[in-house]
Amino acid sequence: MRHLRRRVEYCCQAWASTHYAAAARDLPGVIADAHATAADSPEGGLLLSRAYQLAASLLFKYGTLARVPAVLAADRALTAANASGDPVAIGAAARRVARGLMHQQRHTAAAEYATSTATELRDDLERSGVAGLSTLGMLYLVAAVGTSNEDRSPRCVAVAEERLAEAAEVADQQGEKGADFTSFGPTNVALHEVDVLLRLDDAWSAVEAAQRITPQAVGALGRERRARHLVTTARARAMTRSRDNAVRDLLEAERLAPEEVRRPAVTKLVGELVELIPSPGPELTGLARRCGLPV
Repeated sequence: MRHLRRRVEYCCQAWASTHYAAAARDLPGVIADAHATAADSPEGGLLLSRAYQLAASLLFKYGTLARVPAVLAADRALTAANASGDPVAIGAAARRVARGLMHQQRHTAAAEYATSTATELRDDLERSGVAGLSTLGMLYLVAAVGTSNEDRSPRCVAVAEERLAEAAEVADQQGEKGADFTSFGPTNVALHEVDVLLRLDDAWSAVEAAQRITPQAVGALGRERRARHLVTTARARAMTRSRDNAVRDLLEAERLAPEEVRRPAVTKLVGELVELIPSPGPELTGLARRCGLPV
């Protein structure tokens, strides 16, 4: 069991370091071995759920290309977590199920499911220390993102703000140091505010919100979270016609996490910038070539 635990931890570390290919290479064998131990060991069931959660998160990175296996992995993660009865595992797996609903364009269902799960598990998660609080806070953040994808009505804006406020309350309880590779804490709540504002088509406010977050706070987060935030700010800056700054953010994201920038959604953004900028410079054209785009 100790060896399996170390292998799961290695895959999680590879994910957090944005070495997605390394995680993808090892996960099938880890999942197979976790299945073999889950029936006879409660810890094996927890490790199986965690491995499936990671598989789902990894597959979600590749959008429609991997949506079906990602949703299946999330469902199997929740099945294993429910069998274990561990509230942290159940909440963490439920977060992946909510993300799967969003990838199926079922944003209302995703937001409601994440919120109801947070409400149902809140007492147990608050008693589970930092890991429980991180799980609870991330459920509220996923609910905020799901709500912001529904429409741009005042009601949706208010609900998204409410979910962000609930996450901020949990972050205040927990402090900055999250658990289980979530990067959850006050800074991650602030980063999600940027993402939510952008999804609500308020790119100017998203840029302003990003500018309120100190570089030191962002720098203390994990590599995957930092790179993903840079992609978000690049989108916001592209929409506000600050295209040179958008390119700068993408280049910084690539420096931190090349595999994050090679994802289809980010490659699409790079291609859009190439088309939008009348005379793209060598930095942007070089990035486009590295993303496999013709320039």
